Amino acid sequence: MTSHQNTQTMKPATAAKKLGVYLEATPAEFQEGVVSRAELTALQADPPQWLQDLRLNGPHPRPVVASKLGVSIAGLARGGVTDALTTEQIEAIKAEQPEWLQKERTTQAEVRKETVRIKARDAERAAKSQDQRS
Repeated sequence: MTSHQNTQTMKPATAAKKLGVYLEATPAEFQEGVVSRAELTALQADPPQWLQDLRLNGPHPRPVVASKLGVSIAGLARGGVTDALTTEQIEAIKAEQPEWLQKERTTQAEVRKETVRIKARDAERAAKSQDQRS
């Protein structure tokens, strides 16, 4: 019995997410087809010009926008940002420093601090538990 290997493919939306680009801004042939794992790897290793341009100038998907602004995706929504933004639009928001952005950055910093504190607490508890077993 011989086994043949099926090529794993993904929907364009999944591939765009893995590439960190906004699907609607990709070329039509990318949006309409399927992407194999090998094609995705090739796009990541040697991005074509359209992919380089999208990564540089956008429009960027919400996770990328949130990251560039230093806030959460929920923070973007609370700030009224629901669409993909270009790099130029993101830079304009950074320069303007609206109140919602300042508030969300503060919230994000507090969340990160709390995450670090919880990790340290859990590591300490794990170490105590390990010592008690020994």
